Amino acid sequence: MPVEKSLLAKIREKELEVSVKIDDARVGADRMIDQARKDSLEIVTTSEKEGKKAADEFLENEMKRVQAEADQIRTKAREEVESVRQRGKKNLPRAVERIASIILSG
Repeated sequence: MPVEKSLLAKIREKELEVSVKIDDARVGADRMIDQARKDSLEIVTTSEKEGKKAADEFLENEMKRVQAEADQIRTKAREEVESVRQRGKKNLPRAVERIASIILSG
């Protein structure tokens, strides 16, 4: 019987060793899972910040582009108004003469 106890004791000892290794592995896996969660949260947070920054930069650039386009349209409109005004001034004496001749002849 002493041999059987010894064999039984060895089995129990191995079971205890395996149980400790399993617990260690479980603790290690839990740590890895916790770290992975932290890392993924950091990645998501960083991605959100970078996405917001990129969106803000895009919006700012588009606003600048639209403002520049609006400025060009305003400048062109002013130039066209001035051109029409100059043509009107140029043709005013002739128009006055024509109107006067129509009124005086009729």
